[in-house]
Amino acid sequence: MKQYQSSDIRNFAIVGHGAAGKTCLAEAMLKLGGETNRLGKIEDGSTISDYHPGEKARQISIHATPLHMEWMEKKFNMIDTPGYSDFIGEATGSLSVVDLAVITIHAVNGVEVGTETMWNQATELGIPKILVINGFDREHTRFDGILAQAKKRFGNNVFPMQIPVNAGPSYNRNVDVLRTKLITYQTDGSGKMTEGELPEELQDQVKGLHEELIEYVAESDDSLLEKFFEQGGLSEEEMRGGIHQAIQDQSFIPLFCTSATSNIGVARVCDFISKYGSSPDDRKTVTAHDESGNNVEISLDGLNTVLQIFKTVAESHVGELSLFRVYSGSVRTGKDYYNSDRNTNERFGQMFILNGKNRTLVDQLSAGDIAGVVKLKNTHTGNTLCSGKHVTLPPMNFPNPNIHAAIVPTAKGDEEKLAVGLATLHEEDPTFIYRVDSEVKQTIISGQGELHLKVTTERLKRRFGIGIELEEPKVPYRETIMGNGAAKYRHKKQSGGAGQFAEVWMRIEPKQRGDGVEFTHSLVGQNVDRVFVPSVEKGVKTSCSDGIIAGCKVVDLKIDFYDGKMHPVDSKDIAFQTAGKHAFREAFMGAQPCLLEPIMDIEVTVPEDFMGDIMGDISGKRGKIMGMDADGKFQVIKAQVPQAELYHYATTVRSLTGGRGIHAESFSHYEKMPKDQEQRVIKARQTDDV
Repeated sequence: MKQYQSSDIRNFAIVGHGAAGKTCLAEAMLKLGGETNRLGKIEDGSTISDYHPGEKARQISIHATPLHMEWMEKKFNMIDTPGYSDFIGEATGSLSVVDLAVITIHAVNGVEVGTETMWNQATELGIPKILVINGFDREHTRFDGILAQAKKRFGNNVFPMQIPVNAGPSYNRNVDVLRTKLITYQTDGSGKMTEGELPEELQDQVKGLHEELIEYVAESDDSLLEKFFEQGGLSEEEMRGGIHQAIQDQSFIPLFCTSATSNIGVARVCDFISKYGSSPDDRKTVTAHDESGNNVEISLDGLNTVLQIFKTVAESHVGELSLFRVYSGSVRTGKDYYNSDRNTNERFGQMFILNGKNRTLVDQLSAGDIAGVVKLKNTHTGNTLCSGKHVTLPPMNFPNPNIHAAIVPTAKGDEEKLAVGLATLHEEDPTFIYRVDSEVKQTIISGQGELHLKVTTERLKRRFGIGIELEEPKVPYRETIMGNGAAKYRHKKQSGGAGQFAEVWMRIEPKQRGDGVEFTHSLVGQNVDRVFVPSVEKGVKTSCSDGIIAGCKVVDLKIDFYDGKMHPVDSKDIAFQTAGKHAFREAFMGAQPCLLEPIMDIEVTVPEDFMGDIMGDISGKRGKIMGMDADGKFQVIKAQVPQAELYHYATTVRSLTGGRGIHAESFSHYEKMPKDQEQRVIKARQTDDV
């Protein structure tokens, strides 16, 4: 396998809104690069990157898929990413290891919420962006409208490198602004093109755009600016360094026009990325932490190896692979590397570069390259491996989950298999999270949307052969008291041999929210032997755990065991446990018991047009609006809403905003429930127990 220098590598992710043509664009590039001899189609499941059963069935990308090819002696490491927000973690993880974001825009629908999300993600990560409007072979395309929309959303420096001449079903020609030529493409899907002179009616428009391009480029280099004024123009060769720098500075954002399904316009996108796109050299250093937590610079040309795992793949036809990017030094098979996140050594086995499920064996990789290694024993997504000085790269940031469900195996004995399956799927997809909630006695799974949970549970069934059902998670209500209470309870049992006897006198009082349960005793005299105090406490703790009015955990009260009676023969541990339990229940019922419900902090980010709908919905969910902030073209509504009202709230937000709103949620505090809601919950819980 040919070795590539870092300056000859182009790492980029193809990102954007769902159905904007990312997979088709990747397919067209692979055809141009000779990695496939025909253009695969989404409809018949023949594309290289969408090879998983779930992707073929739904005809959408679900996983980020690494691809590679060579173009103009440059190695392209491309990652085709999903566009649906349910699978945003795949795109986020991919953007964190590339040097360029290729953001696709639908030629009819224009800039959509996924376009904006990926733009913002790339901006936060500090990587340059290029735009590709794809699908000009469709009816009703609108180049001018989308260009204006992109300028409005992303800045006036969005610049058309191409203009479609005959958009629509017969589309095969673009004006190339950089070359000031008319380019005509063959319609056989080969991507072959011929250059011709500009039509007269377009010459003035293209001349004006070409001069505007030269100005953008010259602004990044004073010597080019001088040449421009002396010569009145610049050749493409003279502009090369300037264009590259202008992209790094994002002083202009190049925009291209394509039809990926017909392979029209794609070759010029490849040319541009090869000549002017970002290489690992453009981000030569990254900041890591040493063992003392101090910042250290990791350099691309360092001697020691530093790499980061950005994705774990575990598929039957591919095997288990850890995908990684090399940030310093080189990587070889058979060598040991230290995992600084988990303090363990890992030996590198077989390494592969990937095109979907197709693997090519490599034995060495240089800094800046991307590949996969046969699954490492104790290494997870986001971990750093290194040689020499132990360093750790910053963790990858994934979005918090915003939808939850309880998962139940349908067959007894599948619990262990389920635990293994859930752990494996979380390893592959860090945005899929699971936990066993001992308070509500359910296994809760969490993700980015209904489709995310549905697809993940389908994979669980398919790969691990587990029958499962999803149900609504129980809300972890809590029980407490509003007033003081007292009780005296005698437990007496005679049954042939030794009997049981215990009498417990108890007082209880409320405590501040969040103070928990405090058990004390104020026994004086010899009515009760102190050896039975732990027995009474154990009985009380059992009651607190089991709940009293609705089977929920008891919190925030103080118990005082102040007196009682015992029998010299029949008093024993179990008798005082039972008496303690019943005395506590009686005291609790006489102390104005009530239910507390969990309140969540939510932040809903929406375009301004939808604020009224969202705020009305929050009010209808017993929520309180806490404030609003502007975030660019969006409004962020901050509110507190009872957890019971937020089941499938992510779906509600998307439905109310036409898919353009997102929300995040986190636990805030517990609060007393309204009486009518409380009675409804108590009645439902009591019915469940019958």
